[in-house]
Amino acid sequence: MIEDDELIDNGPVEDPEDSDDGMFEHFRLECDKGQAPMRIDKYMATHLEDTSRHRVQCAIKQGYVLLNDKVAKANMIVRPDDVIRFVMPYRRRGMEILPQDIPLNIVYEDDDVLLVNKPAGMVVHPGHGHFEGTLINALAYHLCISQGPDAEDERMGILVHRIDKDTSGLLLVAKNDEAQLNLAKQFYDHSISRKYVAVVWGNIKEDEGTVDTYIGRDPNDRLRYRVYDDPEKGKHAVTHYKVLERFGFVTVIECRLETGRTHQIRVHMNSIGHPLFNDARYDGAEIRKGTIYAKYRQFIMNCFEICPRQALHAKTLGFVHPGTGKWIDFDSPLPEDMTALIEKWRKYSAL
Repeated sequence: MIEDDELIDNGPVEDPEDSDDGMFEHFRLECDKGQAPMRIDKYMATHLEDTSRHRVQCAIKQGYVLLNDKVAKANMIVRPDDVIRFVMPYRRRGMEILPQDIPLNIVYEDDDVLLVNKPAGMVVHPGHGHFEGTLINALAYHLCISQGPDAEDERMGILVHRIDKDTSGLLLVAKNDEAQLNLAKQFYDHSISRKYVAVVWGNIKEDEGTVDTYIGRDPNDRLRYRVYDDPEKGKHAVTHYKVLERFGFVTVIECRLETGRTHQIRVHMNSIGHPLFNDARYDGAEIRKGTIYAKYRQFIMNCFEICPRQALHAKTLGFVHPGTGKWIDFDSPLPEDMTALIEKWRKYSAL
């Protein structure tokens, strides 16, 4: 899945940003010198535990199987000393997933997919001090699945992307192997439609615009990312933004992601001088615009209390349904904290 990032608010990652080609090796098979010629799908099903030939064929169809570092086809023949690699656009994870009865705000569910509206403050995947109470723990309970630390599929095949701990909004879940492989490919190809609503510091001059850069780790802070002009230092990232409402010292915007890099919106908006409101990691949790008067400072402190996290919400999500092949769209209303924040600024700007 896809974020990959490395060390971020939620733990390891899930978008394909860490490897050279955006793919991560999950397992490797090396044919011995006495191997008789055999179809690759049959060979893999024979040599991998708890993996059906059908699942192997699904993975091959999506381009996740490499034979001697070339994308394989199901009818290819393996021979002595061949190397087979199964790669996915997210890292392997090895930790026990504990099902926990945690309430979920489920927006939609059928036999193939599930959409959940994640609240701000909920970590998506266990890791880095968050081993319980995560979205994955809740999904494991809801879907009646569990996983030990030695499981073949550390992701349980359910989560195909993720959003930061303190970002709210829509997350897409796959409920079977075919859906997981299909949706992971859509994210990898950037064909998923995603729009976010954010409150940023400053009055953006243009009604709409695009930030097109490369995003990579900040060498001075391993928990931050920054923009680069050099493709050798980061991954290509494109964010389209549109102004929804102006309040003088802050602006409400809609962001449409063309790519899905780690912290992309947060990094991009900060790079053009408009960090997200109350984004502590990217310079937004301090007064960036406004007056020097104590009354205004108190107003900002009250705003920080109303929305005690970066003001960012994953509002819409559109994708091709892996079962029906039809395009479907979903929308999530702004959460109470962002709604209250915007209303407070709306009243302040009208004074």
